[in-house]
Amino acid sequence: MVKDSAHILVVDDDLRLRSLLQRYLQENGYAVSCAKDAETARMFLKQFVFDLLIVDVMMPNETGLEFLQKLRLDNDVPAIVLTAMGETQDRISGLEAGADDYLPKPFEPKELLLRINSILRRVPKAEIDHAGILRMGDCEFNLVTKEFRHKANGIIHITPVEQSILCILGQKNGQIFTREKLADILGAGQNPRSIDVQITRLRKKIETDSKNPRYLQTVRGKGYMLLTE
Repeated sequence: MVKDSAHILVVDDDLRLRSLLQRYLQENGYAVSCAKDAETARMFLKQFVFDLLIVDVMMPNETGLEFLQKLRLDNDVPAIVLTAMGETQDRISGLEAGADDYLPKPFEPKELLLRINSILRRVPKAEIDHAGILRMGDCEFNLVTKEFRHKANGIIHITPVEQSILCILGQKNGQIFTREKLADILGAGQNPRSIDVQITRLRKKIETDSKNPRYLQTVRGKGYMLLTE
């Protein structure tokens, strides 16, 4: 399905809305990252490949439209604009700035989901190659389909948050991420303590000996990193 291969970035200065959208989209099968402003969004775009952006227009320092105008100079990732302004001219301005769709607030989450699916169906999918597979001993994780598979036991269920952690660490193989950084990227009520819990659960699924991890490692005093084969 389309949603199984999609990583979405939500850009909105409203913490409550960011968290609600992240939780809702993750429950519907997407990997989701969140940015509180345009500057943070640009940082994420340098680190990860996203399939779609959801961008709020009214943000401090730099509006969503200004962000999109600059982004379109070198990036054509699809984008949906969210705004409290519903006038025709505002919709035209959003499309002129580079948005693929426009959704006025307040909106029904189901409608946003349908618009996301509609856009992603029109976007050509990249071919899956060896770089999209994280191999960890008897386990492998597909960065595109988000499928986690064990050599002997077949497909194993992992939660949307666990999928997101593997995507974040896997796309920067060998790079250290602090617990705080992971919590900030994941959003939706995550905190350093909850990250520790998620890592512990993942290790039980990945590692032969979860107390002496080979792949999902702790770097003392710094954070976590993933070392794949």
